[in-house]
Amino acid sequence: MQPRKNLILILASIGTFVEALDIAIINLTIPSIQSQFNITANTVQWLQTLYVLFFGGFLIIGGKLSDQIGRKKIFIIGGAIFMLTSLGAGMSVNFQTLTVFRALQGLGAAFIMPSALSIVTHTFQKDQERNRALGIFSAFAAIGSGSGLSIGGIISTYLSWHWVFLINVPILFITIILSYKFLPLDIQNKNQKSTDMISGILLVSGLLLMTYGTHEFIHIQEKPVLILGSVILSLVLLSAFIYRLKNISNPLIDLKLFSHRSLVISNLAFFSLGAFFISFLFLISLMLQKDMGYSAADSGLMLVPFSILSALIAKFILPALSKKLNSVQIGILGWSFMLTGALCLIFAIYLNHPTVLVLTGAACISGVGMTLCFTSLSVLGIRDAEPQQYGVASSLTSTSYFLGAGIGLSLMTLMTQFFPSEWAVSTLSLFILFLYGFIAVVFLLFFIIKEYKSVRTSLHY
Repeated sequence: MQPRKNLILILASIGTFVEALDIAIINLTIPSIQSQFNITANTVQWLQTLYVLFFGGFLIIGGKLSDQIGRKKIFIIGGAIFMLTSLGAGMSVNFQTLTVFRALQGLGAAFIMPSALSIVTHTFQKDQERNRALGIFSAFAAIGSGSGLSIGGIISTYLSWHWVFLINVPILFITIILSYKFLPLDIQNKNQKSTDMISGILLVSGLLLMTYGTHEFIHIQEKPVLILGSVILSLVLLSAFIYRLKNISNPLIDLKLFSHRSLVISNLAFFSLGAFFISFLFLISLMLQKDMGYSAADSGLMLVPFSILSALIAKFILPALSKKLNSVQIGILGWSFMLTGALCLIFAIYLNHPTVLVLTGAACISGVGMTLCFTSLSVLGIRDAEPQQYGVASSLTSTSYFLGAGIGLSLMTLMTQFFPSEWAVSTLSLFILFLYGFIAVVFLLFFIIKEYKSVRTSLHY
């Protein structure tokens, strides 16, 4: 690879590293944020919920704007939004301000991720160099996501929670300056149709109102008009979103894609995966620190080996499995590890939180299960799509993952408000976590049965 191409790859990879890092980095800082602002776990979860909802809701728009306006422009705009909102979040003096900046971070991430990927795929044209570049690009994202907990824990313990946001500022400032200088100029695509921004705004607004109504439902007797109004208005906005998809000439999402059963099942399973894994990250940080008494740094360091395990499985185990099992079978295998991990955490509560059992559960989920599930479901999502639809199909699965994360976390915290516990992480929270995984397995088994029937029917005729 030429030096300039290498630099472009590094810049794009740093962008995706930062946005992946920030999904996980905040989790081990949650107790210190709670302490400073004197808020409950049910309130602090909005920091994660809003980030993933904005990320998922605007992700497809970010991809389409990259094609319409230019991948370099959108990458720099997304980086600037992320940098400025990181600065604002790190300097926040109240929880409300922090929440607003955290939500807008999700918007910046939704612009960075698809534009960075587009930069890599357009810079490296030959198959061999493109595959190598995408491998490096994906590795940066995986390292960012995997190291987020440990980095967040260490920063929170030895500096303060403010620095999990402020650390982004110098990294992104340098990245933006170098990107402006070295990324290739955008080529104007005159044939590209305008992006349906209205549909994106309807989707995000509807989901935010639905999430708020769900989260605050326990207070319905105190605020009936506000809560019921939020739910009703969310249904109106989401109905308008679906109506636009069906009736405008250039919709945000082509509904014809959903004629592929594999894509539908993949998105449903990804929705469950987002609900499961983001809720797990939230719960494991509370369990290790509040229920077991570990510091944020110790908690982070204990989870580091599972990031390494995940990388080793992706490098050595997954390729061998792919030769023997199809994507659905690997998905079910991955979910079996996820469910086993959830059961370990449930038993840990009844056995007074033995560290070995808690870490075994974390290893099953973040070390093994997540790697198998994410990869297999990604392959399933594009299995029957046309090559020219791979980008949109891939964006859809990412959107489903983040939307599931936001809604799943809110639903779980709602249920724990109805049934409080002496522990920071209750058995109910973990049973809900298990339920998210069980639903995904049902989807995949349904897909296997339908595929089996289709094969039998075709052979019969």
